[in-house]
Amino acid sequence: MLTHHTIKALQSLDKKKFRQKYNLFLVEGNKIIRELPNSPFKIKEIYSIQPENLSVNGCSITEISPAELKKISFLQHPKDSVAVCELKESAFLNKVHKRLILDGIQDPGNMGTIIRLADWFGIEEIVCSHDTVDFYNPKVIMSSMGSFTRVNIVYTDLVDFLSQQDSPILTTDMEGDNIYEIDFPEQFNLILGNEGNGTRPETEKLATQKISIPRFGKTQNTESLNVAMAMGIILGQIFGGQKK
Repeated sequence: MLTHHTIKALQSLDKKKFRQKYNLFLVEGNKIIRELPNSPFKIKEIYSIQPENLSVNGCSITEISPAELKKISFLQHPKDSVAVCELKESAFLNKVHKRLILDGIQDPGNMGTIIRLADWFGIEEIVCSHDTVDFYNPKVIMSSMGSFTRVNIVYTDLVDFLSQQDSPILTTDMEGDNIYEIDFPEQFNLILGNEGNGTRPETEKLATQKISIPRFGKTQNTESLNVAMAMGIILGQIFGGQKK
């Protein structure tokens, strides 16, 4: 049985300040929890309504009631288990050839989808501005569907970071070069800007090339694409001609 103190502490992990205070975050669902032992994330506790259905090497599992699961879950309809994990130390990878740069992405759903797309296309690292949504946000963790365990995510000052890069820096812009008519470099940093305001000026001016997705509709009245959708199209074009 979970104590009131434990329930209250776990419920507080929906807020960044408490995740940082306790150095913990939640991962929900057996499918994603099974991926954790092979990731850089350390499991502290697992709570499950059916422990017999979840086997995680080296981890003890505490059985809880469905009512208790509902209290600690951030899902409207929680399924089976919740893992309490430690935040990992943030560090850049060495020799990364292709990076995504997130400049002020705010929507957790977009962030989770971007992480999934990065994982799908083999992008090893995402570098985020300090005001980009925290990837430990429960909605980001859920929408990334486990991909957060395979993509390194770092938060830093983008101007300082990009100023030190030797690889080409690409950014999206409505007036940029048509992505279907250019040859993408082997190494690059691809900037994706805020959902409403785009890339901030001080970041954009560091770009070595602006790229755009052309509109093919007859009216061409569509104002813009969802940032995660745009990233998927761009990565599909970049990797489309490459052999596995």
